[in-house]
Amino acid sequence: MRASIRLTRWIVSVGAILWTASGVAQPQGRPGAPSVAGGAFILADVVKRLKSGDDAQVKDALDEVRTAGRGGAAAVPVIVDLLRAGTSPALSKAALETLGDTEDGDASEVLAWYARHRNVDLRRAAVAALARTRGPVAVRALRSALSDSDSTVRGISATALGEMKVHEAIAELFAALERGVVEAAASIGELCSGPECEQLVAKLGALPFDVVTSGLDQVLLRPPAEIDDAMKLGIVGRIRELGTAEANHFLKGVQAKWPPKGSRHVKQAIDQAVLATAGSPGADGSERAP
Repeated sequence: MRASIRLTRWIVSVGAILWTASGVAQPQGRPGAPSVAGGAFILADVVKRLKSGDDAQVKDALDEVRTAGRGGAAAVPVIVDLLRAGTSPALSKAALETLGDTEDGDASEVLAWYARHRNVDLRRAAVAALARTRGPVAVRALRSALSDSDSTVRGISATALGEMKVHEAIAELFAALERGVVEAAASIGELCSGPECEQLVAKLGALPFDVVTSGLDQVLLRPPAEIDDAMKLGIVGRIRELGTAEANHFLKGVQAKWPPKGSRHVKQAIDQAVLATAGSPGADGSERAP
């Protein structure tokens, strides 16, 4: 990472030109800023303000980098240095969020460090940013954060691992689910295969219905190349057997979201299961199960 940062510093002027060429809207209306056409001056000015030591100027510069999104990646090394040196909690949080907006993998190392910070707000901001910068460093940090003391940090991390398709984390996601990280269920549903999906189905009755089905919903809607009809039919059958209002409401939800090109066999099973559970107390919405 250090070599990458040095290289980025060396080409900062080139990055500024690319920022302009990318079509990213240039920051407007900063009090006292001369109106100069050309991204090179603007990036140099942003860097200068990031290094100024003045909180207001630093915050203003971070806002401009956030506005640029990926186009602000050339400023990442300076923001990383700011975080390594340490600053106020408010500015640190803004800097972490800004690094996430750049989606630059070079930011992941410092974000991973802040994901273990004693300040919970900074940990939350760091894991949310890691979900966007991605890469091996981010994955390791997010897997570790599944055991964080804060439920929000655990939830963000669980969701991110599913969205990033980190299948190697599925055992940890199951462990997190057992510890009450409800977001892990949906990620398991996005990642599971064969026996792993069956392991999730087996949680019906052991864990709250809405938690387990947040994962089963993902399984049912995944493409046939990932989850075959046999698995989906088994899940629909298991839900149907429950014969509850909750089962009916869940099946109706899947029915409404079923893709036009989805399996006809599974769709037929869902339709039949909706009808079969329609008579359950509360299935019509008049008396929902607690």
